[in-house]
Amino acid sequence: MKTKRFAILGMVTLLSVGVLAQNSEKKFGIELNSGASFSVKEISNTKLNPGFSFEVLFHYRFMQHLGTYAGWGWNKLSADNSFAGDDVCFEETGYVFGLQFMHPIGGSPFSYYVRGGGLYNHIESENAEGDIINDTGHGLGFQVAGGVNFNFGKNWSLNPGVKFNSLNQDSDFEGASMNMDYQYISVRVGLVKQF
Repeated sequence: MKTKRFAILGMVTLLSVGVLAQNSEKKFGIELNSGASFSVKEISNTKLNPGFSFEVLFHYRFMQHLGTYAGWGWNKLSADNSFAGDDVCFEETGYVFGLQFMHPIGGSPFSYYVRGGGLYNHIESENAEGDIINDTGHGLGFQVAGGVNFNFGKNWSLNPGVKFNSLNQDSDFEGASMNMDYQYISVRVGLVKQF
């Protein structure tokens, strides 16, 4: 009888330790990332200069290697000459959401990650004085990304990577209908804090 009690007590203890160990893994995170952006397509025959982007993302890992992310992003590409005039900036701002798969690389502090998600963004055109001269309104687009995550301890990590954003919006510009197919690649570095 005592052996049975010890066996049950031992099994309960082992299961409890396993559950506590699982719960001690960090499931949430916040990421700030930024980097250079490069247009992969002209907007209405307008060549765009390299630009800059920024994102703040919140992560939730619901499986060992799979999680969700959501946040807000901003990207700015300029044009010397465009259909909207000289020295015009095209800014994409809005929301991003999607899934992230992250897997460790052997026993190292490195992991690789891939992301795929949606955008709910708009494109603003600004003149040289910074005045908004056109706004497409929010619409849906998509994002794909990938890179390497380096865990440097105390729940902090660095994650350099590459992302591709695509947002196709129609807009009226000075009485003419314009199609703004805003596509760019961003080479970026992010800082992640898990909690």
